[in-house]
Amino acid sequence: MAVTKILARKGRLDVGIRYVLNGDKTEDQILTAHLNCDPGRECRQMLDTKRAYGKEDGVMYYHIIQSFKPGEVTPEQALEIATEFAKEHLPGYETVIGVHVDREHIHAHLVFNSVNADTGEKYHSNAQSYYQQIRATSDRLCREHGLSVIMEGSSGRAVSYIEWLRQSKGQPTFRSMLEADLRTAIQDANDLGHFFMLMEHKGWEISHGNRLGFRLRGQDRFMYPGRKKPLFTEEGIRAAIQSGLEDIEAGRRPAMIYRAPYHPYKKHPKYTGIMALYVHYLYVLGKIGQRRYPPRMTPQFRQEVMKADRYREQFDFLRENNIATQGDAAALQARTEETLATLMKQRTILNVRKKKRRKLYAALADVEALAPAKALYEDGLSGMETEFARYMEAVATLEGCTIPRERLTAEKAEIYEQVAEVNRQIRSERKKLALCRDILDRLPQMEQDIKKIEAKDEVIHDDSRRR
Repeated sequence: MAVTKILARKGRLDVGIRYVLNGDKTEDQILTAHLNCDPGRECRQMLDTKRAYGKEDGVMYYHIIQSFKPGEVTPEQALEIATEFAKEHLPGYETVIGVHVDREHIHAHLVFNSVNADTGEKYHSNAQSYYQQIRATSDRLCREHGLSVIMEGSSGRAVSYIEWLRQSKGQPTFRSMLEADLRTAIQDANDLGHFFMLMEHKGWEISHGNRLGFRLRGQDRFMYPGRKKPLFTEEGIRAAIQSGLEDIEAGRRPAMIYRAPYHPYKKHPKYTGIMALYVHYLYVLGKIGQRRYPPRMTPQFRQEVMKADRYREQFDFLRENNIATQGDAAALQARTEETLATLMKQRTILNVRKKKRRKLYAALADVEALAPAKALYEDGLSGMETEFARYMEAVATLEGCTIPRERLTAEKAEIYEQVAEVNRQIRSERKKLALCRDILDRLPQMEQDIKKIEAKDEVIHDDSRRR
């Protein structure tokens, strides 16, 4: 099998080419190949292609990596597979191929020009093209050469090569341990605050931001499991705790269910002020998107069409908050800033309360997380001295506290729940504030754009009447 990855690069072409053709990694460039370009002139030819089509900016080249399972492929076979892949997937693209044998696993590198030498089109990479073209072609070629292929998994379950390698050997990974602890904590938790406390007691540090992050004490980076699995987002965890994990995992219901609020029927209103301007602007952008009005679309209006979804979101925001004038928007912005300041103060107060109890809360987490290490130490296993000392120190801290452990645990869960709720409200108010500011900043430009479009439309109608 081969694990594939594609990288877009805006740096210097010669740097990427030199890396692929490195003689120390490719057995003095024996394990190299060229497609649609000549050895020694690769960089010059790629740059000439860009200049010929006037596409010298943006992504300079793409870099595809094929990593093969250790012991399953020879260097010559890897070069053959990579060359066949380039001929099939990259016709017309100037490509440099090198198979590196400086590590335990053999891996092929393909660097190719972002501009097609035959058609002048730029290569575009996204998740769909990766899984339907790059991954599919690579897997088929591996099967044709008698290599194994990853038979299960999807774009939402893709893992790195190192992680896959550990899983294939039956070794646990940090991600698999995190997901196991997340599932256990979701099953045992009464609410979100209790869930956070349980995860901390299992030894995980928690990052509350736009995404929910976790890392073991001693790790450098946080992991964000919600990126690939909606179940492990804050909303997914809250829903799973409230309605049960089993139904979500079995696919009987999604992790998050959106229910539109009930609104009684109202006659369609006649919009005025800012909302009327947005309705007119969205109408114009819709016509531009259909390439009917105006006949010639300037680059500026092409960019505005691409932002149409954002304008629709802003219009819905104006309608929900009944904003008709700039004064209404400014008043809502002022109220939102006051609400946000109040929420920030509330969070500061909660964080101060957490800081005062930090030593006790850390002791609670250490007692829970280090209980297995304490049992191993008492059974005579060496190497557990540091963990046992931390455990005993935490026990001594809790015993010296006048607050019963059950009450302290409940208090900790309650504070964590309150912090999570305040953070959610802060994110919501910040989004509202950003929308207010964006609307107020965009209004003058929108009015100018509409005047330009209407003036051009008048010219077109005058020309048609003269004819």
